[in-house]
Amino acid sequence: MFGEFLNIIVRSLKLDKSLYKESKYFGEAGLYFAGLIMILDGVAGAVAANTIIKTAIGISGLTAILTWFVWSILIYVIGVKIFPDKETKVPFKKLLIATGYAHAPGLIRFFAVTPELVVPIIFLTQLWIFASLIISTKQILSLKSNFKSFGIVFLSFLIIAFLSVFFVMSRMNALPISNIS
Repeated sequence: MFGEFLNIIVRSLKLDKSLYKESKYFGEAGLYFAGLIMILDGVAGAVAANTIIKTAIGISGLTAILTWFVWSILIYVIGVKIFPDKETKVPFKKLLIATGYAHAPGLIRFFAVTPELVVPIIFLTQLWIFASLIISTKQILSLKSNFKSFGIVFLSFLIIAFLSVFFVMSRMNALPISNIS
């Protein structure tokens, strides 16, 4: 079981597109493996960030799970409901698992042990995750075009970025909406 989990991580790190076509990785255990990858990704991000600012590791794990669901929902809605190809018929669970697997490069953040390494490692792993998401989206949704897969992932990213900025600014009471009474 652990060997299968490590195999998924290594194949995701290698950007192996065949990972997303093998049905044996999308059973019940696949959901747990993907969830574990997401939790570890969040914890790795917190560990890396803790070399610069204090970050709650537990909250980072929970945030990673929430982000996993948001990414998956957005990719599903955009790729399956709004802009599907003819062959695009995929259950949400399979897309959820693939999105989790695609975040395996985030585990590299555990190696950001000095402040000098944090920014480059986080930047590189984010690009790596983005590339992995493009590959997984293309394979899972049976898309013919890399450009379409990129567009779906990029649009999802923009929506997440906008929601994140909106959430942070609302917590800081910094939204450009005045409270004139």
